[in-house]
Amino acid sequence: MSIVIQLDVMLAMRKVKSKDLAAAIGITEANLSLLKQGKVKGLRLGTLDAICKHLDCQPGDLLIHVPDGE
Repeated sequence: MSIVIQLDVMLAMRKVKSKDLAAAIGITEANLSLLKQGKVKGLRLGTLDAICKHLDCQPGDLLIHVPDGE
């Protein structure tokens, strides 16, 4: 089981640059890049909340569960 973060898809749909999102929610561009690549072990709910507010989306729009073997 794994959780896939599809932040890059939502950024493209909303036509928002990573740099602008990082500045708006108060994290570094490097940390946002790691998040987009799925190279993080955890995500603070406050960060997820800020992303959803800025992109006008729900957490389920960003996080997808992929069962093992797929």
